[in-house]
Parts: sequence; structure tokens; C-alpha cells
Amino acid sequence: MIVLPREIDGYGPLKLPTGRLRPARRPSKLLADLDAALDACEIRDGATVSFHHHLRNGDGVLNLVLDRLAARGLKGLHVAATSIFPVHASLVGHIRSGTVTRLSANFISGPVGEAVSHGLLPHPVILRTHGGRARALDQGELRVDVAFVAAPAADDMGNISGRIGPTACGTLGYPLTDVEVAQHVVAVTDTLVPFPAPSIDIPQGKVDYVVAVSSIGNPGGIASGTTRPASDSVSTGIGNTAAAAIAASGVLVDGFSFQTGAGGVSLATADAVGQIMAERGVTGSFAAGGITGFHVRMLRDGLFRGLMDVQCFDLEAVESYKSDPRHQMMSAATYAGPHMGGAVVDRVDTVVLGAAEFDLSFNVNVTTKAGGIIIGGSGGHADTAAGASLTVVTTRLTASGYAKIVPEVGTLTTPGSTVDLVVTEEGIAVNPLRPELAERLRAAGLNVTGIETLFDKAQGLAKVPTPPRSQGRVVAVSEYRDGSVTDVVRKIGAG
Repeated sequence: MIVLPREIDGYGPLKLPTGRLRPARRPSKLLADLDAALDACEIRDGATVSFHHHLRNGDGVLNLVLDRLAARGLKGLHVAATSIFPVHASLVGHIRSGTVTRLSANFISGPVGEAVSHGLLPHPVILRTHGGRARALDQGELRVDVAFVAAPAADDMGNISGRIGPTACGTLGYPLTDVEVAQHVVAVTDTLVPFPAPSIDIPQGKVDYVVAVSSIGNPGGIASGTTRPASDSVSTGIGNTAAAAIAASGVLVDGFSFQTGAGGVSLATADAVGQIMAERGVTGSFAAGGITGFHVRMLRDGLFRGLMDVQCFDLEAVESYKSDPRHQMMSAATYAGPHMGGAVVDRVDTVVLGAAEFDLSFNVNVTTKAGGIIIGGSGGHADTAAGASLTVVTTRLTASGYAKIVPEVGTLTTPGSTVDLVVTEEGIAVNPLRPELAERLRAAGLNVTGIETLFDKAQGLAKVPTPPRSQGRVVAVSEYRDGSVTDVVRKIGAG
């Protein structure tokens, strides 16, 4: 019989075995149905439940889970979603019934945005950036009781793949952050595969329970929004001008790193940048962000060595992630977390972004439209603007009859101090903080003009006056990536 000392010098007291050294096996994490998972997670009134938007406007998991929570009579829930789309319209009913009383998201569009703007929620929505949400999770500011992960494929131990199955969506960058900190994680899948799942994107050690359902959504909804370059003359003109400005700035050399939004003008700019890269023989290091088929083609054409992808924006990107090891997944924290000490956005040379409107101080609004209705939110807008060496905003001077350059933005999403250029069909405005950049562009023969000149032209073209800000109660708080508040959104209408 082995006799061990109670304590060893330099080691300390010994913890001795007290029972069976071979634990009982847990053969499966698969539960009978979603209700069994809700029981296992012991969800109570006031709990925080999180959801993610890798299926974008095709997501079915948020609606499915909230319907079951409502059926149980739960009240006062906090929905912490990465993004809310029109497909989530049924959330409005759960807000009306009191099932949901708090909401936080990085982006809100459709009926939920309209309902929030008219004051339906009793508490203000928290609008974070993608990096700001990751920071809030990692630092314990946002605490998640249960993270529900829409899993295109999963095995019964909780290994999740975004690359296979009828609802394959590609990268799972947003839930990657939640599964690290949530008290419980439930994989909701419509494709249960034998253990071990192939091409694992979230490993079983991060997942507590697995539930099989008939459908987690429609992958056709992934390609919501514009995912192809605009082809009209005004948009292509703006794109060509922006690309010329990027080339003249001095950043377009071997190792160039690049990010664009998914808007038509942004992608038209990327198209023009790609042509200049090919002409100059420039090979970029990586393109980042939400990735479209357009970025995939740039990779295949040898313009970039890799893609850093937090979320696939269309099915061509999904196919690329399945098959090309140069197309890599990153978490929301790795992508844009300001607490990471070296997020990918901090390695981006140039980002091209859009704007709902911007003002004379270069502040950008991508949160509300004229009149104050919530139509979006920062997402990665403020994160990339802060991180990139050169931040370019491309926009027309007017939209729907409204001037897009205003004295003061309706909601400040991205601070003007992080915006270097605004490119329009009537010229380029350079932030006064970058006088050397203005000189470079002028030396290249580009039409550099003052922001005030563009403002005057926009006002002259506008057919509808910009409505004043609402003075109602605060219905949403817009947070910057570090958690500071850049602005608030107020209720539309009286009361």
C-alpha cells in the first residue's frame, strides 16, 4: 500500500483521491427537444439569452427559441443579439407581451427597429459595435445566461461546423466569442452528424447541450443587402475616385490590407482598387471583415494572400470557406475587440465604409435614417474606422430627397476624428486632421474640396428638409467600442 505524506516542502499540502478515479462516461449531450434544453439551463424571468447573425436575414433560431420561452410564461428577458433583421419581426410581439423587456444588439433593421424607435421597449436598447460587444462579454459587462448557437451541423457531443449541411453559413465568428463566457451554451442544429463532426468550427468543450430541430433557417437569407459592386455611373464614378485616392495616399503597396462594407459603392471601390493593384503588380496581405464572393474572386486572382472572415455575406463566400485554407475564420474579439491588444482591424491599411449621413465635423451616422427611425447600428463601422490607417467614407450627396451632409448627424455612430476621407460624386473632402493627405491627393490631380462646399451642394440638391431630432425619451444608447456613449436615440412622436 502506498503511503503518501500530507505535505511536501516546495509543493504544499497534497490533495488525495477521495473516490472513483475513472468518472462515469457522458455518452451524449443530445437532448430530446428545445424544451428539455430550456429545463436543463434553468432559464428564469429576467435571464439574458444571446443569439448570432451568421444566417443574417435567414435566421430561424431566435424566433424559435423566443416562442418556446414565451410559451413558458417567462417575462423580463434580455435578448443580447449580435444583429436583428426583418426576419425577426415576431420579436415585436414578445416585446408587447412583456416576455422581452431588454434588448442589446450591434445592428437592428426592419420592424424591430421601428418598434424600438416608437418607444415599445420599457428600457433603452444598448447599441454596441462588434468589437465593443466582444469587449463587454470578455470583461463581464455583458453576462449571458444561455447562448443559443444556430449550428448548420453538429454531432451529439456539441462539435459544430458552419461548413456542411443544407444551412451551411461559413464562418461562426460571432458565437465564437459568446461560447467562451456564457453560463450555458446550446447548439441548435438541423443537421445532426455522427461523432466526430467534420470541419469543426466550435469544439465540444464549449457546448453544454445539443438540440435537433427541423430547420434553423434559410441560407438564402445570408445574402441580404448588396453583395455586388454597383454598376450605375454615379456609383462607379465615386468608386473610381475613392480608389484613385487610396492609390495616391501611399498605402497601396505590397502587403496592403483592405476591408470594405457590403454596399454597392464600397464594392465598386474594391473593384477599382483591384484593377489598380493588378496594374501595379501589388499583392495584398489580406482582405478582412464580412466576406463576399467579390472578395473571394480577388483572393483567387492573386490580389490577396488570405481572407480574414468573421461572417460570410453570401453563398460564394461560404463555398470558399469550405474549400480554401487561405480563407480563415476569426472571432468577433479577434476581429475588432479594442481590449485585444492587436485586433485585426488594427492591421487594416484601408477601410471603405458607407454612411446614412455625415456632418461638417466628419461624424458618421449609420444608425438612424432621417426622422430618427433605427435602421442599423455600428456593427464594425466604428471599430474599423478607428483601427485602419486610412478610413474612406463613400456616399452620394443625397438619398431619397434628403441631403446626406448635414450640420449635425441625427445619431453619432462613428466619430469624425477617425474618418480621413469622404468621397462623393462632387469631390473629396479630407479631414483637416490629415493635411499631408490632402496634399498627396492634390498632387495626384484629384478634386479635393472643402466639406463646407460639399455641404452646400448637398443642401442645394435636397428636395426634402432634414427633420429635426426627436425630443422624446431615450429609447436607445449608442456605445462606442470602449463602452463610452457617443449618442442617444429618442422616441419618435409624442409621449
